[in-house]
Amino acid sequence: MTYAVKEIFLTLQGEGVQQGSRAVFLRFAGCNLWTGREEDRHKAICQFCDTEFVGTDGVNGGKFADATALAARVADIWGEGRGDRLVVITGGEPLLQLDSPLIDALHAEGFRIAVESNGTIAAPEGIDWLCISPKYGSELVQSSGDELKLVWPQPFDLDALEALDFDHFLIQPMDGEEVEANTEAAIALVMDRPNWRLTLQAHKLLGLA
Repeated sequence: MTYAVKEIFLTLQGEGVQQGSRAVFLRFAGCNLWTGREEDRHKAICQFCDTEFVGTDGVNGGKFADATALAARVADIWGEGRGDRLVVITGGEPLLQLDSPLIDALHAEGFRIAVESNGTIAAPEGIDWLCISPKYGSELVQSSGDELKLVWPQPFDLDALEALDFDHFLIQPMDGEEVEANTEAAIALVMDRPNWRLTLQAHKLLGLA
């Protein structure tokens, strides 16, 4: 399989339970909830995406002919040694491309594999940390994982989400012009529903990629 990669870079995980961890971000090109073109945003299922995932022209991006080559590039970007290796696979929607050969190749390079998905595609076996961020209006196929991260506000039934098989439930304020109001609403939700925790986009606050 040829993998279409938007970008690969070394940074700190800015969101969720693993916030602050050193990680290589592997961002796949493409998504099934939005084309990535601004002229299509108004008709997309996910209209609040803040990520550039179109094409393969980002830093270290490109087409990778096989899983071994892509895993080797991720390992090169991590560098030698340096303890607990973590790769965060994201997009777009990473489960359009992530498969067993790539999971095996990354494990062979010593990486823990974290995935951030919209949950519309069933996750393959072997993922070490699965974060699902559901988007209202899409079908949630993957109903279990390590963390459910809900961008807020969205008109979900929170009781129904809490009944799903996740270890952690997180609320992230939706970015944009209403971010202050959304943050206040997210805080109020957590104060009212202590099963949820607030998570912020720390990489944006710190000016990281």
